[in-house]
Amino acid sequence: MRIIKGHSFHIPVLGVGYSIDTPINVAPFGISSVISLVDDSLMEKMREFYCEKFDIPFKAISKKVDDFRAKRITSYLNVVEEIVERKFDELKKSVLNTGSELDKYLDLLPDTSSLKNKLNLGEKGRKTAEDFSKRVKEFLFPGSIDVNIMTKLDQVNQKDGVDLPIEYNDAHAALRGFANSKLSSSLVLSAGMSPRLYSYIENFEDFFPDEKGLIKKKIILKVSDFRSALVQGKMLAAKGLWISEYRIESGVNCGGHAFPTNGVLFGPILEEFKQNRQQLLDTCLEAYKAALEKKSLPQPATEPELIVSAQGGVGNNEEHNFLLDYYNMDSVGWGSPFMLVPEVISIDTETMNLLAKGKENDYYFSGLSPLGVPFNSIKGASMSVRRLELAANGKAGTPCTKGFLRYNTEYTEKPICTSSREYQQKKLVDLQALNLPEAEYKKAYDKIIEPECLCVGLGASTKISKGMKVAESEKVTVCPGPNLAYFSKITSLKEMVDHIYGRTNILDKMPRPNMFIKEMNMYLDIFKERVEKFLNNMDDVKEKRNLEKFKKNLFDGIDYYRNLFADKKTEILEELDSLIKKYPVLNKEL
Repeated sequence: MRIIKGHSFHIPVLGVGYSIDTPINVAPFGISSVISLVDDSLMEKMREFYCEKFDIPFKAISKKVDDFRAKRITSYLNVVEEIVERKFDELKKSVLNTGSELDKYLDLLPDTSSLKNKLNLGEKGRKTAEDFSKRVKEFLFPGSIDVNIMTKLDQVNQKDGVDLPIEYNDAHAALRGFANSKLSSSLVLSAGMSPRLYSYIENFEDFFPDEKGLIKKKIILKVSDFRSALVQGKMLAAKGLWISEYRIESGVNCGGHAFPTNGVLFGPILEEFKQNRQQLLDTCLEAYKAALEKKSLPQPATEPELIVSAQGGVGNNEEHNFLLDYYNMDSVGWGSPFMLVPEVISIDTETMNLLAKGKENDYYFSGLSPLGVPFNSIKGASMSVRRLELAANGKAGTPCTKGFLRYNTEYTEKPICTSSREYQQKKLVDLQALNLPEAEYKKAYDKIIEPECLCVGLGASTKISKGMKVAESEKVTVCPGPNLAYFSKITSLKEMVDHIYGRTNILDKMPRPNMFIKEMNMYLDIFKERVEKFLNNMDDVKEKRNLEKFKKNLFDGIDYYRNLFADKKTEILEELDSLIKKYPVLNKEL
């Protein structure tokens, strides 16, 4: 087991609102987490809430203010930083108090932490208060307050019916909001490549090294394969922008939008990063140094940091350590399990109980997202219940009040959202005119009404949990990964961290598949569904090629796991064989 400085896990972004204030709860204890920058109106409400709670002056930023979105984001992030600094300073002052926040900080650390050894609780009795306090101030550090931007959510905004310049687009404004904040942390870029957004980063000096070669605002890139990491890493390096961390996400992700590969499994992807990590560093470093020289910026005094982390579907300490030790990951993301830790995230009691009671069949791979990207969820969430009731009463869709996901121009010149009433009513009229057989009509109907308002749904739980006023129409969408089916205990931060580090076990007693097998199960389901669809339209030559590639990738992954776990993990191989037998579609000729 490697020796690490602090924690070996991080908490990824959880929906729009669930992790919006997580850094306030965990950063004082050295744990890093991620805030979504999608909803500036929710951040404004949260800023007001926390300003009142911590006696910080508050002045509202209305939509009438120029550049209100960026200014709201900057203001909220600055408040979060101020609160974390206050709490961390108080923690450091509690040096000699038994049962203090400092004790909690050290107790949460993994036993392999060098920091835990340097600041073990026994030092209190052997050193003077002054000496121990000095050591605490020297070695202790807070977790990072990182932020996430989905690069695809970059719609054009208007004022008085006229399109605003590109820098007022949603993602651009969010980026500016972070760049103008006081934070020294990381920007997580997810949901694909965006050359124009990447170019916009060049406008902010905090993303470039200072005279000492230090970068105040770092970049984390969320990726699903090595080639994407290499291409995007080199692209940004050529602009003088260094990616300090590549965050690899499995198909069984930490919740919310899932971006499945074409059958390439998590294990082989991690293996490619393991084998080619040095190539990634060398290729990007060469382009980076050249770009810095061209911009007359300081060269890095030492080799720049390159972290590789993994997340998605991890459920126990054995899997956690396997990612660290075998694949040389620097950190492991634990997302969905924290949705059962109210001490950490903002979630209403009803939704949390729904998650705690949920079993395997309750969690599903849905079409809830208006973006058309698969979305992890659980049956019975209040927004889904409301959506189905509205449709049954002839009022499919919901009013589009926030508009962060307006991308469809099928019926209108200006983009609208596929979860909106405007879109779904028009789509259902067209469907009715087709006079399809009942079964075919029902399938098409269900697909049309499935997208729901994520803009409201992913923030409603946060507002309810804080006792804020919510409208009757503000129901909850929840975004857990399927791995949460094996956790049923609402727990504390201490219990969850102890579970991660193998000091306790909070999993259900029900059988839980290995994380690699669980992901393969998901891909086999996707493959089966696509094959069945293809067999009804065998003239689709492109889809046939894609399915053949998908099938090859699956078999390559199966062979990889057989070799990886040969003579080591017979139970995993048994799970693998049992799973494959359930999918005779793998042997079907296309």
